[in-house]
Amino acid sequence: MKPIRLSAHAREYIDRRGFTQAEVEDAIRSSAWKPAAQGRLECAKDFRFGREWNGVSYATKRVRPIFVEYENEIVVVTVYTYYL
Repeated sequence: MKPIRLSAHAREYIDRRGFTQAEVEDAIRSSAWKPAAQGRLECAKDFRFGREWNGVSYATKRVRPIFVEYENEIVVVTVYTYYL
């Protein structure tokens, strides 16, 4: 199993977008991958949320990492988070 590393850009957005590294790793390891822009890959996974984000209550959080798979590791370029 390849290690998953968050780029500096992805790490900068952890608090602002409200995801965790564990959620990103879970999404990558357990969801179907598909091609993304610029030769990258993406996937998405829904997590039970059940609380407020920016003053609004949401039941679900969707984590969508954009990443590159290299021979020895997976590098997460950025992560999008959607509250549903």
